[in-house]
Amino acid sequence: MKSGKDPGNLTAFFRGKWHDFPQLIQIPMEDAGRMFVGEYNHSIDSKGRVTIPSKFREALGEHFTVTKGLDGCLWVYPQEEWEKFSEKLAALPIAKKDARNFARFFLAGASEAEPDKMGRVLIPQVLRDYAGLEGEAVVIGAGSRAEIWSKSAWAEVSTFDDVDELAEKMSEIGIEI
Repeated sequence: MKSGKDPGNLTAFFRGKWHDFPQLIQIPMEDAGRMFVGEYNHSIDSKGRVTIPSKFREALGEHFTVTKGLDGCLWVYPQEEWEKFSEKLAALPIAKKDARNFARFFLAGASEAEPDKMGRVLIPQVLRDYAGLEGEAVVIGAGSRAEIWSKSAWAEVSTFDDVDELAEKMSEIGIEI
């Protein structure tokens, strides 16, 4: 991962360990209540604020949660979805070190956000540092949540050079097109 700070390479850790916690990673779309889709480019101002697209603001509501996500981005949850996600984190077996680390990763950096009249939210410095956010950001829809990416990191992960390989991977996880 070239952008953002990922102490101890947590992204690789979670990629390798996600199968231990499938009930946490897989959020059924029928339970999502909202579907976030689309890609929007926005500037990050000198105070660390980024504009949340108006379509997303409607679905997110007046208060929502921003936290560290996997792959060096930030995850943005409507309050209802955050409550579901945090309940799943609380249900992880505390006796397992991996489970404790998993919960810490998401909960320690979580921050409640409230858009101002212009639709901007302040992203705390610790989250901006984690995601490598400076200058330009990309806000994307990711089903039950939105994600905030640095422009350079998004350019890296959103390029699919081999569409056949992507289709094969989709088939492996049960998505047939």
